[in-house]
Amino acid sequence: MISNPAQQLRLIESFTFLHQARPEFHREFFNAATLVHVPEGHTIAEEGCECSQLALLLNGKVRVYKLAAKGREITLYRIEHGDSCILTASCVMSATPFPAIAQAETKLDAVIIPAAFVRDWMTRSPPWSGFVFGLIARRLADVITVLESVTFLRMDVRIAAYLIDKADAGSSLTITHHEIAADLGSSREVVSRALKAFDKQGWIAMGRGVITLLAPAQLHALAEAEAPQEISVKGD
Repeated sequence: MISNPAQQLRLIESFTFLHQARPEFHREFFNAATLVHVPEGHTIAEEGCECSQLALLLNGKVRVYKLAAKGREITLYRIEHGDSCILTASCVMSATPFPAIAQAETKLDAVIIPAAFVRDWMTRSPPWSGFVFGLIARRLADVITVLESVTFLRMDVRIAAYLIDKADAGSSLTITHHEIAADLGSSREVVSRALKAFDKQGWIAMGRGVITLLAPAQLHALAEAEAPQEISVKGD
């Protein structure tokens, strides 16, 4: 239960469905909800676990990713303030195991809703169901983008796009080759080769855990390159 008026106001300001909901839903929501604090690096959900609750993020960041048999990772999406995990929502509603791994990239505060309320509100509260379906629509687009990138784009094109996206607030980003590889579903060796090629071209400068973009226009041009077309070979 969340009974503190200041905490209730914070939630109403953070989630649009609470703005739109009636007072009786507010009472039910705050009675069902629990505020939790999660430390950085904590694994929130592992692949195959039961989804007995849904978390709504108040602050911080969560990474949702898949782990291959050989230890290679690929990021599906990240969850930030005012957001939630569509895979968890889907698993709660279908009573199926969680198909990925969710890990706190930073310390975070979240509101936990038991699965029974998540399912019940889908049929009784249009603002709540609209919130959940909106999450699904946005995150499905993110996952499709990841799938298209992995399937159709060369790794150097993907890395160039990644650097441009991550450094959009400045010319440098603090990140390791391993972290880039984990986000893109590649190996550290493949990422390092591509970055060394960019460095040799004069497009970036690499330091220990830092990459500086020297020629973002060239990286952007590469990132906008079309995926290679499949060549059809006909017989004589």
